Parts: sequence; C-alpha cells; structure tokens
Amino acid sequence: MRPAPPGSRTSRVELFYDLIFVFAFLTVTDLTSSLATVPDLFGALLVLALLWWCWTGFAALGNAVRVDQGVLPVVGFVTAAVTFLLALSMPGAFRDGPGGIDGPIFFAGCYFLVRATQLVVFGWLHRADRTPLRRWALVAVLPVVATGLLVVAATVPPRIADGVAEDRLRLCLWLAALSVEYVGGVTLGRAYWTVVSTGHWADRHALIVLVALGESIIALGIGPKFVTELPLSWPVVVAALLGVAVASALWWAYFDTLALAVEQALHRAREPTARRRLARDAYTYLHLPMIAGIILLALGLEDLLAEAASPGEPAWGPPLGWFWIMVLWGGVGLYLLSLVACGLRALRVLRWPPLAAVLLLAVLAPVGVRLPELVALAVLAVVCVATVVTQTLTDGELRRAVRQEEHEVEGTRWRGR
Repeated sequence: MRPAPPGSRTSRVELFYDLIFVFAFLTVTDLTSSLATVPDLFGALLVLALLWWCWTGFAALGNAVRVDQGVLPVVGFVTAAVTFLLALSMPGAFRDGPGGIDGPIFFAGCYFLVRATQLVVFGWLHRADRTPLRRWALVAVLPVVATGLLVVAATVPPRIADGVAEDRLRLCLWLAALSVEYVGGVTLGRAYWTVVSTGHWADRHALIVLVALGESIIALGIGPKFVTELPLSWPVVVAALLGVAVASALWWAYFDTLALAVEQALHRAREPTARRRLARDAYTYLHLPMIAGIILLALGLEDLLAEAASPGEPAWGPPLGWFWIMVLWGGVGLYLLSLVACGLRALRVLRWPPLAAVLLLAVLAPVGVRLPELVALAVLAVVCVATVVTQTLTDGELRRAVRQEEHEVEGTRWRGR
C-alpha cells in the first residue's frame, strides 16, 4: 500500500467502484417504486444512508492511499463484488421473503464485510502514523455494533410484534444502526476526513452527484417501458423533455459555481482540523441529502412517465396527489436546501434563489396535488430553470472569481511545494 500524493485525482479503479453504485441507486429506486408508501419510502432512505456510508469509505480510501497500485486493486475488486451483492440483497433488507437466502441477514453480512475491509486499510494507515491503538479500536467497533443492530432488526421484531408495530420497531433499529455510524464517525473517525488531495475529494463527490443525476435520466427511460412494452407517445415525449430540463437545472445549480467554490474553500483550509470539519460537513453529510433528493426525483419521474405512457390514462395524467408531490417536488426541494446549506457552511454565504424556490414549491404544493401529473412536472421545470437563471445572475462576481486562472496556478504551486 502506498500513500496518495497531495495532487492526486480520481483513478480509474474508483470509477469502476462507482459503476456498482449506479446499480445500487437504481435498485433503491425500483425498491420504492414497487411499494409506494411512506414507511417504505423512509426505509429506502435508510438503505440509501447505509449505502452512502459505504461509498464514503471508498472515497476516503482513495484520498489516503493509491487504490490503483499494489494489492489494493485486488482488494477493491473483491470489495466491489461484495458491494454488488449488498445491492442485490437490498429488496430483502427489511423482511425475508419465501425461499432463498435470508435477505436481512445476508444484507447485514455484506455491509459488515464492506466496512471491515475499509477499516483494515485505515488500520494500516494508522499503524504507520502510530495512532493510539485504543482510539482505532473504538472506530473499528462502530460497524460491528451497527451490523449487530441490523441483525437484531432482522430477527427480533417478527418474534415480539407483527403488522405495523413490527415495521416500526425494525425501522427504529435501523435508525439506531445509522446513528452509531454517523454520530460515532463524527466523534471518533477523524481519519475519514483527513484530506490529502482537495482535488480528489471534490472530484469524487462531484462524480457521485453525476451518478445520481444519471439515475434520474435512466428513470426517464425505464419508467414508460416504451422500448419493449408501450408505444412512444406525445405525453411521454413532453414528460421526457420536462424531466431532462429539471435534471439539467439541478446539474447547473451544483456544478456551475457552487462545486468550484466549495473545492477552493476546502483547498484554502490548510489547518488540518478546519479542513477535516469542512470535508465532513460540506461533503460527507451535506451531499447525502443531495443524493437523496435526486433519488426521490428519479422515483417520481419513473412513476410519472409510466402513467403518462399508459393508454388508459388521461392525456395529461391523473392528479399528482400528496404522496407523489412529496416525492417529486420534495426531492427537488431537499436537493436545493442541501445546496443552500453547503454554500452556507463552506462559503459563509446564504444563496437565496434556491431557498426562494423551495418556499415557492411549498406554497404551491396544495395546488400542485390537484394538477395533472404532466402539468405539475411542467411547473417544477419552470421553477427549477428560473432558479438557476436567477442564481447565475446573482453569482456574477463569485462565478468570475472561481474561474480565475490564479486559483489553479496557486494550487499547482502549493502541491509542488
């Protein structure tokens, strides 16, 4: 194992890892679309949060060591295979179905193997840095406790409760497992956010946002199933164009200015503790709701286009309803709020256009539930496009500053030193 240099960027091996998460995100969407209820939606978000914690470990490893050299590519391929099995087992993560392997136990085992492999590599790094064994042992206990809670969630609720009580108890145990990893990670896992290369750290998180946005585009194609089952119709064409408009606006809202500005803020944070906290808050924690918002958007688009393509539905679709407006509009609102929080944390600036868009969607929601689905999507597209146009105009000075060549030259000189 070789430590990563300060100027490293994303390697091809890490891009291979991300292909596994493309499938995993798609599985989360399919899992929720087949059981469209509020508890199932909450459960899917819990699965996504555990999946995100696994991905965060991969990102941190790629920043700390050369994952494309030595023994680590082999370790990475094995871990990628286990991660793929983790994604395959997600449909049975909460409740075991008839026949086959015990789904919840298999999911918990795969999760533990992924996290254990990551912690072994981090343990080697800390051994080289002579980190106290007691502190590292506390960090290593976290996935053990979290996995134990997942196993308890798989075995105990069916024995002591049934129906709604069983589901609630299981969700509470999953929430406890997440709390162990996320809260314990803040207090003990400083190694996760020891950023050697700011360019690599920003690249990895930007790429996973692209992966999630790609998931929304895939949902546009999978939802209507017109390739194999239904004919291409004008409502599908309109819905597809509106969906691409929303996804494009979300891309612009993040990548046009904010992603560059946050990366430069992380680069300027030279003091180790300040850099660790910024990497943890702005990237690990505040990018999770961004990903969740995009996944919710993909879920809404998949269902909406499926109904728009159905010959038995009205031309503009049935009324959207409260559940789907919470998924579709709420997903976009969650994404925009995450952008606001990320800018506030990294840049100390309140970027008001996304916040105004979220408030506008909240005000329009009682009207939106009664609108036909395609009309509701059109309203969402107009709000998103207007938001990025307004943000681009108000970001004038910041946009010019982050694009100045001096930042890249200064960064190159610093890495050289």
